[in-house]
Amino acid sequence: MKQIYLDNAATTSVRPEVVEEMIKVLRADFGNPSSTYSVGRHSKALIENARKTIAKQFNVSSSEIVFTSCGTEGNNWIIRSAVRDLVVKRIITTKIEHHCTLYSIQQMEKEYGTEIQYINILPNSEIDYKQLEELLQDNIPTLVSLMHVNNEVGTILDLKRVADLCIANNALFHTDTVQSVGKVEIPLDEIPVDFIVASAHKFHGPKGAGFVFIRKKNVLKPLIVGGEQEKGLRAGTEAPHQVVGMAKALELSYEHLNDERKAITELRDYCKAKLEENFPGIKINGNGSTFYNVLNILLPFSPEKAAMILFNLDMKGIAVSRGSACQSGSQKPSHVLAEFLNEEDIKKPSLRVSFGHENTKEEIDFLIDVLKDV
Repeated sequence: MKQIYLDNAATTSVRPEVVEEMIKVLRADFGNPSSTYSVGRHSKALIENARKTIAKQFNVSSSEIVFTSCGTEGNNWIIRSAVRDLVVKRIITTKIEHHCTLYSIQQMEKEYGTEIQYINILPNSEIDYKQLEELLQDNIPTLVSLMHVNNEVGTILDLKRVADLCIANNALFHTDTVQSVGKVEIPLDEIPVDFIVASAHKFHGPKGAGFVFIRKKNVLKPLIVGGEQEKGLRAGTEAPHQVVGMAKALELSYEHLNDERKAITELRDYCKAKLEENFPGIKINGNGSTFYNVLNILLPFSPEKAAMILFNLDMKGIAVSRGSACQSGSQKPSHVLAEFLNEEDIKKPSLRVSFGHENTKEEIDFLIDVLKDV
């Protein structure tokens, strides 16, 4: 049975060129990068060259890029260090952030008594920018933590607008860019963001590798201690093959960005048109400014059929995510959709279909046929 993968917001396939690059490193460069002899120095050089490759994509200094294991680690580190080391007394965020951000922020409230203020989410799933501006005017030492592209509905944050507001009000700005790095340009020399976070497996790189950007003026302390790796900011022996694979994946993503973005946008529009043609009662969740590779759809099916949709799709070899989520029998809705859907719609099944450059119109046609059978 053919597998149709339409869950690229969850993870992506690893590009063949990335696999080849990683295998080369695994075979030839086993040295510990912290060692002073030639085998170790060569591994260290691979890591530093990868750092330069990544920094180049954002027009920043390589010294501002620190490697991590994933986006969750990066978000945890920045939020904790902002409170612990940068004297942040308040965090402004939303209730539609990724859980690794939400839970980290809530942990700061428990441990340090940090004040949390949540920005309202409008019916189109965008934040209330006017409310953010008003909240920032009271001069409390603040970290604004807002994701660039929402992982469930694809809502896009205006990074420049928020960054300028933060600069004007002496606030720090952290943005989770896990869903956008590698899929859109983020010129950090033009957008005064303080921190961004990325994870390689979201842009056709390996799992277990990520990075954070920390603007030079912000001095963080390590979350993990025990060695002097990453200039003392993250202890632990580095994995050169993971870092090299991540840098190669990011480089290829931006090299092919224009062509792949165009193809994916056309595929998303085709899917949306086909869904609306075949299911007249369908709604698009998050109808504001949404990202080109994510389509979160509310289906005109009864709640009783909701539990069987993913099962039926999986049986036909189609991988998608459930947006209005009853996972493992739970009736708890998606924390994202619950912020802007009404009580009637939240009970209906929602699906997140997320596209990559490997998807085709034929796969979309098959998805439509299976949904019609349901």
